[in-house]
Amino acid sequence: MSAVFSANLAKQLLELTPKLIRFPLAKVPFSLKAKVLSQLLAQLLAPQAEDGELDFLADKWVAIRVEDLQLYFEVSFNGRWQVRELTDAQVTFSAKSAELLLVAAAKEDPDTLFFQRKLSIEGDTELGLEVKNLLLSIEFASLPAPIRLSVEKLADAIVRLQLEAKPTVILAKSPA
Repeated sequence: MSAVFSANLAKQLLELTPKLIRFPLAKVPFSLKAKVLSQLLAQLLAPQAEDGELDFLADKWVAIRVEDLQLYFEVSFNGRWQVRELTDAQVTFSAKSAELLLVAAAKEDPDTLFFQRKLSIEGDTELGLEVKNLLLSIEFASLPAPIRLSVEKLADAIVRLQLEAKPTVILAKSPA
């Protein structure tokens, strides 16, 4: 009974937490979200910007849809990050927040999520692959400590909850 209760609680936490975050997030003006996102991207991808690795994003828009948070936006890089509401992106990445966080923490491979249908990539396939490869090239250990530790702790919690939420199978020993 305890294992079943624990699994149900873990499953409910995985489903309920994004809903709890979604409500206050919806109250934040998009202009403030855009400012925070552009500053975060600038900080996270500064080495790639300096090395010219982001040049392929010039005049191209990548949409991000965090489905369970109902957070939708597009980004582009023309020497600085631009963030806008969804309009007409060349490629769209869609997933739930937990999956995106696991990818960010390098605890889950985007290809695996794609084939499990937990990550959707629609539109310009070549641009989508370039974005995916860019994300995979980020040295997680080089991220600023507060961001790295926060993402790491959240990802570890999600992994534990996902393991707890899986039903356990008890195999009976067959008589000898």
